[in-house]
Amino acid sequence: MSGRVAGKAALITGAAGGLGQAMAWMLAREGARVAVTDMNLEGARSLAEAINAEIPGVAFAFAHDVTEEADWVAVVDQAVAAMGGLSILINNAGIGGQLVWAEQDTLENWRRVQAVNVESIMLGCKHAMPHLRASGAASIINISSVAGLAAAPGMGAYNATKAAVWMYTKTVALEAAKAGWNVRCNSVHPVFIKTPILDPFVAMAGGDEGVAHEKLARGIPLKRIGEPDDVAWCALYLASDESKFVTGAEFKIDGGMLAQ
Repeated sequence: MSGRVAGKAALITGAAGGLGQAMAWMLAREGARVAVTDMNLEGARSLAEAINAEIPGVAFAFAHDVTEEADWVAVVDQAVAAMGGLSILINNAGIGGQLVWAEQDTLENWRRVQAVNVESIMLGCKHAMPHLRASGAASIINISSVAGLAAAPGMGAYNATKAAVWMYTKTVALEAAKAGWNVRCNSVHPVFIKTPILDPFVAMAGGDEGVAHEKLARGIPLKRIGEPDDVAWCALYLASDESKFVTGAEFKIDGGMLAQ
């Protein structure tokens, strides 16, 4: 590894597994200190311990309910104290919600998906921004989805929240630029990636992961679903100074799906 984010400090939500875990490893191996947060504190601690076993002293774990503003205040303060600052925020935590058509959806499901997928990102940007500004050169990376750019039946709540993340990202990017802050904000839009968020599709395939993945890949020009590192490489670019003139943009990690 080449140290592409050497000296930077990142806070990554939803990092106990899946994309968050992959991004934490990627940034740590490229020189960053990483604060990994999750409601699953045991999982976050296991990740931090594994990273520190390979790269001593660079990873820190915190319990974090991203829907609670008090948790954001505490976690940002703790992460800044542990790492000596904050220059990267990756709003990764998210849920898929129920796969139901609009007629069968519930307000409880809608509000839960909204709280985790959208409100958490607003809270993260709000409370991390003073520290990001102070870092001198910072990057916010909001994990959205291709579902925020192209709708699918049965995914109304998820589609709506991921579209909101896409547009909110642009707003934050423009505000930071207008204010003269060196804080960039971009969104990442993966298609189907091999993470637990695909579990409902596996269940619909009778629990056969191979069948589920093959079916999902049919609509992707590259004819396969993605790996977590496919997203982590994009996050590394956006976290690094290589992307210093990139803000308010959306990055599709979709195997060509939205090019059709």
